[in-house]
Amino acid sequence: MIAYIKGSFVVKSPAHAIIEANGIGYEMQISLNTYSAIKNVQTGLLYTYLHITENGQTFFGFAEQAEKEMFLLLIGVSGIGAATARMMLSGLKPFEISQAIAQGNTALLATVKGIGKKTAERLVLELRDKMGKKGLDEGSLALRNKVVSVDDDAVQALIALGIARPAAENAVKKIMLTKPELPLEEIIKQSLKNL
Repeated sequence: MIAYIKGSFVVKSPAHAIIEANGIGYEMQISLNTYSAIKNVQTGLLYTYLHITENGQTFFGFAEQAEKEMFLLLIGVSGIGAATARMMLSGLKPFEISQAIAQGNTALLATVKGIGKKTAERLVLELRDKMGKKGLDEGSLALRNKVVSVDDDAVQALIALGIARPAAENAVKKIMLTKPELPLEEIIKQSLKNL
């Protein structure tokens, strides 16, 4: 998987961009938020997601990691496709979407073209627990996803070492509550000491 592409912007429009890296031009679908971030720069970096369907492959580019992570959360919801997720990210910033979901603000979500009342309710229902009840500010979306990822990785590592899942989850949870900034290796070591 290509995590990001860094290079020169050859084409920039509100819907797509072409970025040249090492002599190859990569065409990406982008949101208005990403376009706003890149419209005045000649070179830069876009985080990428390759969307594969039976009809083809489409690259999506994002100026910020938080926007990419929100895109991935949105397309994980039944009835939300890549085009709708991009439309949502063109109408609202990632932290605005997360706050609307966390607060159950279906009216705000329904202001986006292609999102009706039922789809907005489904978004809130399926994503509220993942976002937390207070919503996320601009910087914390990436941080929360990182913490969840480290948490899961630590639990999986302990299970691979022969620890039962409930014990592994409890041990990791205790460490993450007191020292969430620890690297993965240290979380595993501290968890093993606490078992």
